[in-house]
Amino acid sequence: MDCLFCKIVNKEIPADIVYEDENYIAFKDINPKAKIHLLIVPKKHIERFDKIDNYEDVKITSWLFNIAHEIIKEQKLEGCRLQMNCWKDHGQEVAHIHLHLMSGLKLK
Repeated sequence: MDCLFCKIVNKEIPADIVYEDENYIAFKDINPKAKIHLLIVPKKHIERFDKIDNYEDVKITSWLFNIAHEIIKEQKLEGCRLQMNCWKDHGQEVAHIHLHLMSGLKLK
């Protein structure tokens, strides 16, 4: 599979990882849109949210918000933006489901 996020999960390419457990990984976005811009990714490859067709993948996807909550508390963030894009016409640049967690002032 030629998925950028799967390569990060498999440690084939480096990333600035801020959270990892057996099912999820979170790392800094290489093109940040805010002072803090993290991507929270399930280790299981799920291409896009709007095409999920089974309960297991819904559960995996919903847990992204729990990971976001843990990171927000751990980093003591004051406010944030959570965003998930679905497919390339709507801003999804990597075809592997992920949740953006952004906090802080916008970068110029």
